Amino acid sequence: MSETILVVNAGSSSIKFQLFAIRKGSDLERSLKGQIEGIGTHPYLIAKNPKGEVVIDETWPAPEVDDVPAALDKVIDFLRSHVGKLPIGIGHRVVHGGPRFSEPVIVSAAVVDQLLEYVPLAPLHQPNNLRPIRVVLERQPHLMQVACFDTAFHRGHPEVADRYALPEAYYAAGIRRYGFHGLSYEYISGRLREQAPELAKGRVIVAHLGSGASMCALVNGKSVESTMGFTALDGLPMGTRPGQLDAGIVLYLLGEKKVSAKEVEHLFYHDCGLKGLSGLSNDVRDLLASPDPRAKLALDYFAYRIALFTGQLAAAMEGLDAFVFTAGIGENAPAIRAAVASKLNWLGFKLSSKANEKSDLVISRKRSRVVGLVIPTDEELMIARHTLGALHEHAAAA
Repeated sequence: MSETILVVNAGSSSIKFQLFAIRKGSDLERSLKGQIEGIGTHPYLIAKNPKGEVVIDETWPAPEVDDVPAALDKVIDFLRSHVGKLPIGIGHRVVHGGPRFSEPVIVSAAVVDQLLEYVPLAPLHQPNNLRPIRVVLERQPHLMQVACFDTAFHRGHPEVADRYALPEAYYAAGIRRYGFHGLSYEYISGRLREQAPELAKGRVIVAHLGSGASMCALVNGKSVESTMGFTALDGLPMGTRPGQLDAGIVLYLLGEKKVSAKEVEHLFYHDCGLKGLSGLSNDVRDLLASPDPRAKLALDYFAYRIALFTGQLAAAMEGLDAFVFTAGIGENAPAIRAAVASKLNWLGFKLSSKANEKSDLVISRKRSRVVGLVIPTDEELMIARHTLGALHEHAAAA
């Protein structure tokens, strides 16, 4: 039986996981993909092998799996019975690494304490990301864990891109532009080098369009600018998040409307974005299927803002050679890609309708000055690679 690495992405009521077998030459092969959902309400565990065959589909009464530790126990029990032994390491997606962490790190209690400081910067994600890490530290302290950060890929930004126009003391305190979805952008950067090496050397915008959405400017495969900043609220409108806002709106809500800080936080993370604009849904599939004019407004706004930020990112790179769509919407919604491309004709992005409908690798016409591509992302594989690398470095240093 091959040794394995477990990749965990924990939410408030779910744990998504993937298991990778380590083959010769440190190659990684995905062997399981699963999730435990409905924690505390209707808990169920489902996992599939690479052929798509279900290997477990089990439910429990709510009191039996009423929190993340209990859910993680179910996942570990399943892995023990199905694989025969525990993984040699666990890789975790952690959204915010703050100013301290610019690369994956082996987890300790001290590291967790530092990462807890960034909970206010990512209140939807950070507490959930850290919960299973803390459980494993308590119950399986010998099992090596590696935290992989969504902010790390952007840490090489030039200072002029990293700063806000605030006094120095705030920058020193960590108030700066971090950028997110870095694990996705890092994976896409690597895939570009494999699939389109000449383009990878140039100026590329990657649009990670999912429930959370952002864009990144890559020059020679390195991040130089991103639409997200200090928190995951900035930039593009998202499923339930507003994207770029005038900071005066926050002051107005707090001062004039007497809305509490907690209420503002809930509004911005849960009730804005596509959901807020449409009044219907945060799911692009629902909005594309709806005849309601508010659904059309939300989608038009989404495409409009993507186009606006394309101009900003192209300016940061002083040009544009390729535009990559990725993540759930970017990979699976030809109508959204077409709406964006129609607004980028002035840049020389000429869409091939046929290729776009088929979600081909290249969706632009042969004579398009800007090459359009669709590249599926794989953040879990990126985490598994980082985890294996950290384990090897640790073993070499021992």
